[in-house]
Amino acid sequence: MCFTSEEKVKFEKAETCHICKQRFTENDVKVRDHSHFTGEYRGAAHSKCNINYRDVRFVPVIFHNLSGYDSHLFIREVATGFPGRVWVLPQTKERYISFVKFLEDQRLSFRFIDSFKFMASSLDNLAKNLKQQPTLRKFFGQDYDDAQIDLLTKKGVFPYEYISSLEKLQETALPPPEQFYSSLTDSDISTKDYEHAKEVWASFKISNLGEYSDLYLKTDVILLVEVFENFRKTCHEAYELDPAHYYTLPGYSWDAMLLYTQVELELLTDVDMLLFVEKGIRGGVSQCCSRYSEANNRYMGKDYNPEKEDVYLMYYDVNNLYGWAMAQYLPYGGFEWADAKDYLTLPEDSEYGYILEVDLEYPELLHDSHKDLPLCPEHACPPGSKQRKLLTTLKAKHKYVIHYRSLQQAVRLGVQVTKVHRALKFKQGPWLKSYIDLNTEKRKNSKNDFEKQQYKLCNNAIFRKTMENVRKRIDVKLVSSWDGRYGAEAQISKPNFHSRAIFDENLVAIQLSKTSVTIDKPVYVGFSILDISKTQLYRFHYDFMRDRFGSNYKVLYTDTDSLVYEIRGQNVYEVMKHKDNINEFDTFDYEKDNPFGMPLLRENSKKIGLMKDELCGKILRRFCGLRSKMYSVDIQNGGFIKKIKGIKSSVVKNTITFDDYLLCLRENTIISREQHNIRSRLHVLRSEKERKIALSPHDDKRYLVPGTFDTLPWGYKDIASEPPAKKPKYN
Repeated sequence: MCFTSEEKVKFEKAETCHICKQRFTENDVKVRDHSHFTGEYRGAAHSKCNINYRDVRFVPVIFHNLSGYDSHLFIREVATGFPGRVWVLPQTKERYISFVKFLEDQRLSFRFIDSFKFMASSLDNLAKNLKQQPTLRKFFGQDYDDAQIDLLTKKGVFPYEYISSLEKLQETALPPPEQFYSSLTDSDISTKDYEHAKEVWASFKISNLGEYSDLYLKTDVILLVEVFENFRKTCHEAYELDPAHYYTLPGYSWDAMLLYTQVELELLTDVDMLLFVEKGIRGGVSQCCSRYSEANNRYMGKDYNPEKEDVYLMYYDVNNLYGWAMAQYLPYGGFEWADAKDYLTLPEDSEYGYILEVDLEYPELLHDSHKDLPLCPEHACPPGSKQRKLLTTLKAKHKYVIHYRSLQQAVRLGVQVTKVHRALKFKQGPWLKSYIDLNTEKRKNSKNDFEKQQYKLCNNAIFRKTMENVRKRIDVKLVSSWDGRYGAEAQISKPNFHSRAIFDENLVAIQLSKTSVTIDKPVYVGFSILDISKTQLYRFHYDFMRDRFGSNYKVLYTDTDSLVYEIRGQNVYEVMKHKDNINEFDTFDYEKDNPFGMPLLRENSKKIGLMKDELCGKILRRFCGLRSKMYSVDIQNGGFIKKIKGIKSSVVKNTITFDDYLLCLRENTIISREQHNIRSRLHVLRSEKERKIALSPHDDKRYLVPGTFDTLPWGYKDIASEPPAKKPKYN
């Protein structure tokens, strides 16, 4: 170890460990930490920290969309091409989050990770956010001038479906634009992109498609280097951790949070407590409440009919709803069963809180005022269905598990507690707020849209880790030999053998059933975030909207953190900008000279928990919703928003219109569409065409009122029985 006299003085004066940042105590052993490769002194450290501070023994190999595509192309060669076993982090027997190739007789391995698990966007979009690209200039700088290199800073285009044989790579001209058509996205190449490809071809004096392919691939790899290295730098500056040591963004963000907050979370060891909390986990509410509406107001220009009642349609969205919930007081330990006699009077910032199991009654006198958005959603099967869904009903609830803040809100709004079965007491505090505030502030100061989204995802990733169901993890062994400790014979002979997938004579994936599960996630945090987040949406609906608009408003659609409203008779923009109301909203993204006179308050920009106009002042003309995750909005002079879960966005964009939604609704018609996908079967990639139902009028989450576009929640007082469903027809 190289240890200078100056470093010796620094070591003797050091009061904190350079690894864990904690102070040395009288009982701590202070040691000199140094690099075992260079001998360079790194700083004073705790003996325990020094022992655990190990040099990296793996080389990260990074692909963009490794899990979904690239891994299928070479996993066989990695597993069987040279000696050494392969460890996989599986989603299924042939889809892997990551995998590691161990080199035989070496203390070194190659860890293959997917950059898409950190940056969920196309490489083209990610490259657009780069201001400097030093690796690209370093790689190409010796052979090409600046003008040529500038052409490569943009992701290129390639005629994938045109290259059907090796002979085509010998063609000496760029294929015509129609040969760049992609059946996967049902799209042609843009004129701008084709002109760029022609410019690259001419500038680099390319002689055939093979040379163009080589340049395209080199550029792709270097752009990924630039993007991921920039991501690593940004993350390390923000959190002092390197993403290259992780498999996914949620795992990275979780460790970053623990490092930043220094919180110690107690894990539940009582199985009854664990099952009790898990019973109350309910995701975000998503439902269509009124299936069609049209706006009519003074801001619609020639489309406004002053002879009719004024109608405003508003599409609101809460700024980072889960981020807001995570900034509240959350449980961290001290779990015990308690009487909870004070659950209705306990303040939000109390040192302790409760999770309760209660019986609830929904009085009939509340049915009309609560029919759009009933409190206390529950998992249940709709009438006539065997599939459990998250429903907002007006039915009585038995042994309903709920956070005390949600229960206080429900009782205040009229729901009656008929019995408290049991209560779990916990210690709580705003231990996550500092990390949420850190990301919120960095998001406000972001230089591009990707960074804005990235910091939001880092917040939401924390929630995902607290909700991770470790029971769903599977154990898959990738084996390339029959004999030996890790061979197929040994794995198949195990009593917990589940199934296998044979890829070829030299490679098989063997799935083993779990013999034990370690529940090491604080699920009580995820439960609390979900329950507390709902209180913010309910507060806006029942306290703000009902107070301002009385009975002149109704919910058309809601999905977790968003609400689409119909408001009659009152100018909603005048209400929003009133001095008593403006701080309920983030209006900073409105145009400066907007026709409503809406003030643009910088202090409210991206502030978590505030409601935001999703259309930023654009007029919502028409809304048509068929069911959860299946709706469209018609924006005046601004196109359409079209949502269909399970259908590719390119298919929705190119083949579905607003009129299709109306046809489906009014004519009770099912509409199907074809889409192309790339799928893997035993690691062999195939392009497949399938026909799927795109639009369907069937919705059983709520009762469909015959002859109208309205719906009612199950349990509503005037619903005698479920009417016979009108069988839809196919288009």
